[in-house]
Amino acid sequence: MSVNQISVFLENKSGRLAAVTRILAENNVNIRALSIADTSDFGILRLIVDKPDVAFEVLKEEGFSVSLTEVIGVEMPDRPGGLAGVLDVLEKNNFNIEYLYAFIGRGDNGALVIFRVERLDEAVKCLEENGIKVVTGDRLYQL
Repeated sequence: MSVNQISVFLENKSGRLAAVTRILAENNVNIRALSIADTSDFGILRLIVDKPDVAFEVLKEEGFSVSLTEVIGVEMPDRPGGLAGVLDVLEKNNFNIEYLYAFIGRGDNGALVIFRVERLDEAVKCLEENGIKVVTGDRLYQL
């Protein structure tokens, strides 16, 4: 039920982000969601793409420090309190959220958010038991 996220370590230099997106475009890899966390010296680019294995290989071949990380995609109502409801379930069941970011596409019934949580498999089970829809990687890659 997890989603493969590409994480790329980027020096905080002009053109590095452009290089990543160019390499992905040249290899027909479509970016579906992204997040950048940075400091003055470097950043971590997190990507959900339609072909994570291809993205991983081509970026690695081009000399980027890249890794695959398991995250989960969660569908929630696109209304005030939609995210709060999901976060309440995770908090009440003692799951720590390392980070989250929005997904570009929309789910069947609302917004999509990517979560990196500890104890991923347990978190998926908890969310589903509480009526929260966890979306498969295959579905997210195609949105």
